[in-house]
Amino acid sequence: MNQLSINLAAIAVFVTTFSVLLGPLVNLSPTIPAVATFTLLGLATVDSFTWQGQGGTLILDWLARMTSAEHRDSASAPLRERIIKHEAGHFLVAYLLDIPISGYALNAWEAFQQGQAAQGGVQFDDCQLNEQLQKGQITAQMLDRYCIVWMAGIAAETIAYNNATGGAEDRLKLQGVLSQISTPMNAQLKARWAALQARTLIEANLKAYEALVTAMEQRASVAECQNIIQANLS
Repeated sequence: MNQLSINLAAIAVFVTTFSVLLGPLVNLSPTIPAVATFTLLGLATVDSFTWQGQGGTLILDWLARMTSAEHRDSASAPLRERIIKHEAGHFLVAYLLDIPISGYALNAWEAFQQGQAAQGGVQFDDCQLNEQLQKGQITAQMLDRYCIVWMAGIAAETIAYNNATGGAEDRLKLQGVLSQISTPMNAQLKARWAALQARTLIEANLKAYEALVTAMEQRASVAECQNIIQANLS
């Protein structure tokens, strides 16, 4: 069960406890908290086991977009900017390392509309990587390229903000692949190496990166983003 589902279950328990304590004081029917609890627990269960947590992610994304629509100058604007810069790092480095890009989404709703998992991010055509993993014979070059791309979002955030708040899923991808190869490898050391390589690539092509950030803010297509990168390469 994911964190959001756990939170819904916790809310359900709180509602029940609160209603039992205060219900007699306000003449609240015991049916109401029972229905509320059953509904919240049901949603948490269905979302976790049927939708893999995507329903909760979409709800949170919708609430965030509604809040940002009402408060354009609130703290949500810097967060959106950070997300775009993070994903632009993935996009640029993937392009530079010749990893095919099939699409990108900057929030859960965009990802859902594109038929992707409701999380957002840059989508890669990783068929070749999966084929090698299934055979258990991944080449060092292939492994290095994907590790650098996965760490590129963290590298981009670090360049812009001197720290990275995102990238947990990127680290999990890297750790997951390293766990499937026969050669033992320290995931933390590999992640640091890959992040350094990604940072070097981004800083060497900073003009292209900044142009890409602007293009992605405007939701340019993948082909348009690639043309912009090519036009601004150092």
